[in-house]
Amino acid sequence: MADRLVDILKRFQLQARVFQSGSVCETADFVDPQGMGYLHILQRGQIEVTSESHDPLTLNAPAMFFYMHSTEHQILPRSDDVNMVCASFQLGAGVINPLVLSLPSVVTMDLQEHNDLEDLLNLLFAEAFDNHCGRQAILDRLMEVVWIRALRALMDQGQLSTGLLAGLADDKLAKAINAIHKNPERPWSLEELASMATMSRARFAARFHEVVGVTPGAYLSHWRLSIAQTLLKEGKPTPIIADTVGYGSASAFARAFKAQFGMSPTQWLQQ
Repeated sequence: MADRLVDILKRFQLQARVFQSGSVCETADFVDPQGMGYLHILQRGQIEVTSESHDPLTLNAPAMFFYMHSTEHQILPRSDDVNMVCASFQLGAGVINPLVLSLPSVVTMDLQEHNDLEDLLNLLFAEAFDNHCGRQAILDRLMEVVWIRALRALMDQGQLSTGLLAGLADDKLAKAINAIHKNPERPWSLEELASMATMSRARFAARFHEVVGVTPGAYLSHWRLSIAQTLLKEGKPTPIIADTVGYGSASAFARAFKAQFGMSPTQWLQQ
């Protein structure tokens, strides 16, 4: 099967920054006004996680949980031996991409069920709890790899029932989604996408909406405009962006952008 994450990671730059490693002895509050997500890995001990966005969580080591959005939350140690590594991260600075929108407010993983992560996590913990040269850079890169591996595990094990990752976990739908990701400028028709998925037009449209949560046309539009946001931040002129993401003119692109985000591309960039 083709790499289902390659175009997402190519279009939207992943950046992580480890800011905590070691013992957690008292309640820690987390909120980032810059819109960063959070990735927490519990090596040992027991914690309670509270947030207005979800019910309280009680986690025992080893466990991992992450928030795609900047979500205010608290971590309360419930044992004396809590050890954690915590990082903030973003997937496309300031850009709302389909992956961010498709995941639940918090994703939790029991790491005892993911033996394939053991060697990587051992390397992360060894680096986190020591003080060698280059430690911060290595930790940041390792956390990025951990997060990508976590996404892969969520897909491979079918742990999400709806959203983009659920669509990419579906062998037939993944072919159509990968095609959209790879060539957003192409004027995809429902018939073409259904053919890629080896499904009838009606069955494909129904299955896509059921699994991904939006229609194929809506997903294509959102993917195009998410890429456009990245290109705007890179300073690309609107006529080139319009051509790159499949709009016939700069004015057509501007209309679609405003319909999706409630402001013009220029206003969004200034904001």
